[in-house]
Amino acid sequence: MLVDMKLEVVVIPVTDVDRAKNFYAGLGWRLDADFPFDNGFRVVQFTPPGAPCSVQFGSNITTAAPGSAKGMYLVVSDIQAAVDALAEHGAKPSEVFHPGSPGAQFRADGGGRVSGRADDDASYSSFATFSDPDGNTWLLQEITTRLPGRVDPAETSYASQADLAGAMRRASVAHGEHEKRIGHADENWPDWYAKYMVAEQAGSGLPT
Repeated sequence: MLVDMKLEVVVIPVTDVDRAKNFYAGLGWRLDADFPFDNGFRVVQFTPPGAPCSVQFGSNITTAAPGSAKGMYLVVSDIQAAVDALAEHGAKPSEVFHPGSPGAQFRADGGGRVSGRADDDASYSSFATFSDPDGNTWLLQEITTRLPGRVDPAETSYASQADLAGAMRRASVAHGEHEKRIGHADENWPDWYAKYMVAEQAGSGLPT
């Protein structure tokens, strides 16, 4: 029998705990904990908006070199909106790009990256990056439609109001094409929207 093992925290190495705390607080991430102890140990925890996983940093929490955490994923439903929000909150994100060659999104020198969104707005294929003051790097990835089997359709959920609104907008556009095909207004549009949104998130066949 498999036992649930939920990834809930990732540790990132930093030099100046208060500087890192101010940076992540400035992004609007939720501060969950800041616990100092008499022996010099201190743990600070933040959670990005809508994320099921948090990050921790602090004093005497890891022996990894500050700035050595690279390519940590932040999945978003609208890559440009995410970049704009980060810039407004004091981060310095890259422009939106897509890989011109496999793995280019991970290259520190930026080689192989092509400016702009992926062709046809392909899910999983548009990226942006930003770094914290220590040089730990974050990779934004836009996902609008999941690959098959990545989400349990019986447990469809959305991490944020923005994600839900985006899914409804995409369903609205697709439903408009559906009504053109059938040649009349679809009175059961709520059912069609629900079917579309569940299928899109689960990565299964979309209704037409």
